[in-house]
Amino acid sequence: MSLLLNDEQKMLKSAARDFFGARLPVAALRRLRDDDDADGFDRATWREMADLGWAGVLVPEAWGGSDFGYTGLGQVLEEAGRTLAATPLLSTALIVAPLLAACGSATQKDALLPALAAGERLGALALDEGPRHAPADIALRAVRDGEHWVLDGTKHFVLDGHVADELVVVARSAGAPGDAHGLSLFLVPATAPGLSRTRLRMVDSRNAARLVFDRVRLGADALLGAPDTAFATLDRVLDGARAGLAAEMLGGTLEAFERTLDYLKLRRQFGVPIGSFQALKHRAAQMFCEIELTRSAVLAALTALDAGDTAAPLLASLAKAKACETFELVSNEAVQMHGGIGMTDAADIGFFLKRARVAQQTFGDAAFHRNRYATLRGF
Repeated sequence: MSLLLNDEQKMLKSAARDFFGARLPVAALRRLRDDDDADGFDRATWREMADLGWAGVLVPEAWGGSDFGYTGLGQVLEEAGRTLAATPLLSTALIVAPLLAACGSATQKDALLPALAAGERLGALALDEGPRHAPADIALRAVRDGEHWVLDGTKHFVLDGHVADELVVVARSAGAPGDAHGLSLFLVPATAPGLSRTRLRMVDSRNAARLVFDRVRLGADALLGAPDTAFATLDRVLDGARAGLAAEMLGGTLEAFERTLDYLKLRRQFGVPIGSFQALKHRAAQMFCEIELTRSAVLAALTALDAGDTAAPLLASLAKAKACETFELVSNEAVQMHGGIGMTDAADIGFFLKRARVAQQTFGDAAFHRNRYATLRGF
């Protein structure tokens, strides 16, 4: 497996770095937080990103996308992570679009995929119901009522759930919580009667929502794919989400590390830069090594997903676990090495630590993925 980017992927990465640096620096996230922006992201900038094709990277060309693959989108996400850009890339482009492409009917794809790729509509996956990521631990019920389905239950930590136009809801149509069999996917419009959405203000200033389904009645055409058998497709798309988020975390880790190196060269104590102190050199060297390992793990996972490699689930969990550990290490060290100013809100470095903590829990933390990796290996 080659762990090198091709020329097109390098060009996309360069364009993304220029775009996020100019249009969505860390200061933009600070403004969204301070202004208590109702959306939590800038819609005009999202339309610009869609015009660049980034909303449709995983959408087949027949429905208006570029089908450029996970490795390509991973480069965009990595650069977004460098500036902590708040966008619907994760929820819409990385999760909902490939889910719809994987199991939607021709009618469903025709109706939604072009709009998602064009940035005209936003999507969100309503999955987890507890405090931790548990894709099979679903209690929200989907009950047949003649030609209709009725949904009852609650979803937590739904990324961009309060601004999404279309929700993909994971519901239990058979079995008990914890069973992989018995899960179904439903397309639910945000305006569906009986659905209530509450925005959650996360510590990293990103969007999430709590959704309550009170006898939400859906037609038969709301079902995505076959009933009771959604877990396999869902898990494949979640592997893409895990690898893509790991790429974003890698970008945040790199930026926090580089900002810290700059500070070590600038800050002087006892008449010399503090970066000349041997203890800090050793800590910086450890961070560098962990970052390089993470970079390889992330690129291996993205490449495997694009190749349809059977090792993709293993590599996705490896990448997410490693990204969690490295982002925690580097964000902790970054704040400590910035000294007292690193603890203040005036310094941007604290935003990276906050993003690290939320991203660690999203789509499974390091412990979840170590356990999943071992299980997939038969241990």
